[in-house]
Amino acid sequence: MHPHTAQAYRARLRAVLAYIDAHLDEDLSVETLGAVAACSKYHFHRQFCALFGIGVYKYVQLCRLKRASFRLAFRSGSQVIDVALAAGYEAPEAFARAFRKSVGQSPSAFRKQPQWEAWHAAFQPLRELRTDHMTPDHQAAQVRIVDVADIRVALLAHRGDPQRIGDTVRRFIAWRRQHRLPPSVSATFNILHDDPQQVAPHEFRLDLCAAVDGDVADNVYGVTGAVIPGGRCAVLRHIGADETLGQTIRYLYAQWLPHSGEALRDFPVYVQRIRFFPDVPEHEAVTDVFLPLR
Repeated sequence: MHPHTAQAYRARLRAVLAYIDAHLDEDLSVETLGAVAACSKYHFHRQFCALFGIGVYKYVQLCRLKRASFRLAFRSGSQVIDVALAAGYEAPEAFARAFRKSVGQSPSAFRKQPQWEAWHAAFQPLRELRTDHMTPDHQAAQVRIVDVADIRVALLAHRGDPQRIGDTVRRFIAWRRQHRLPPSVSATFNILHDDPQQVAPHEFRLDLCAAVDGDVADNVYGVTGAVIPGGRCAVLRHIGADETLGQTIRYLYAQWLPHSGEALRDFPVYVQRIRFFPDVPEHEAVTDVFLPLR
């Protein structure tokens, strides 16, 4: 196959991944997805599996169950029946069986206390597929140099296994809810002290932050007041799932920085969360990456 033909073929099938993300509430039959890929319905499922290493039905199910798990864990206002219907199940019993089979817990048990190790194992195929086939394509012209003012924040530190971040996020959401500081009111930041691929799990460090105007009172959640120091930053927008966020950060360090003539400031890379999954489809999530410069 000619290289350009092969590239076009892969692009058509990759377009299906974005279509699935955007239409999880709609009909995602083989006929519908085959039409998106401009492939015959008689061959599409085999083509999808051959390229991505997973059957299309299983992939769609995992995408829907992942969104459902986020709504259960991080969106307390979502009723289980509504989560089940949004995941494509007509009855909560069928949803509960599928959820338990994939995640190892019932939806209600997961909402109460997620078992994150089993959750990560269940959705590993999605992470691998997105990392391999939904990679961001960045250009130097997309990087902006901006002057950032000091940002006062409420900060909750996560220390330890990255697979346990979900518990820290739940605590931070509870604090924000108590203080009426949702993301629509208070900008959300993460300070990325470590690359989870480069440190032992017990050494991993990440800070969850929300912009505040005043002091942060003592509280049972462990949230404290802090400041993200102002200064010059290179900013690059990442659009898509967190699975490929590391690739955007590596682009800044490995490709943009060596050719920029810039030098790094003594503060970790941090991100601002602009649009969140599951509130938007995963491929439409928006995260701005800030690389502090001298």
